[in-house]
Amino acid sequence: MKKIPTVFARDPDDRKRVLPEANPVCQWVLDGEGTPTRKYDGTCVMLDEHGVWWARREVRPGRTRPPGYLPVMTDEVTGKTVGWEPIGQSAYAKYHAEALTTAPEPRRPGTYELIGPKINGNPEGVAGHELVPHAEAERLDVPRDLVGLRSWLLAHPRYEGIVWHHPDGRRAKLKHRDFA
Repeated sequence: MKKIPTVFARDPDDRKRVLPEANPVCQWVLDGEGTPTRKYDGTCVMLDEHGVWWARREVRPGRTRPPGYLPVMTDEVTGKTVGWEPIGQSAYAKYHAEALTTAPEPRRPGTYELIGPKINGNPEGVAGHELVPHAEAERLDVPRDLVGLRSWLLAHPRYEGIVWHHPDGRRAKLKHRDFA
């Protein structure tokens, strides 16, 4: 798991907003490459190749990492370390367990979005806790320019955003709140 870069450059004076210029590492999106999918609003969990579940966890600089934490990368701008903690010690353990009772079998190794009534205020509006495989996210037909993407996202307020998947494994994202 690596932090997914934003398609457009961030405003250095207000990191919550994007500028009308491409992030150079994401130019491929504006060039028409990659498949756009829905970004669900929940929390990321992962099933590893050994059948062990993990929860995504950010640790701020100077804070103690939880037991069993597997760091993946540290953001150079914020200093936050992103990684995985065992799901059983996560604040979401109870909701993940509930989602497992309704998730279809077999579950494949990979990342999932845990959504539901007790996750981020349930912006997805689902009745119970669910696991959405990122590999099976809803595919979208969206524009490839700043004005078009802004209009599309603002017209779809229930979508947290868009994630593009390049065939070579690169990803890029754009969130609804980038234009708030």
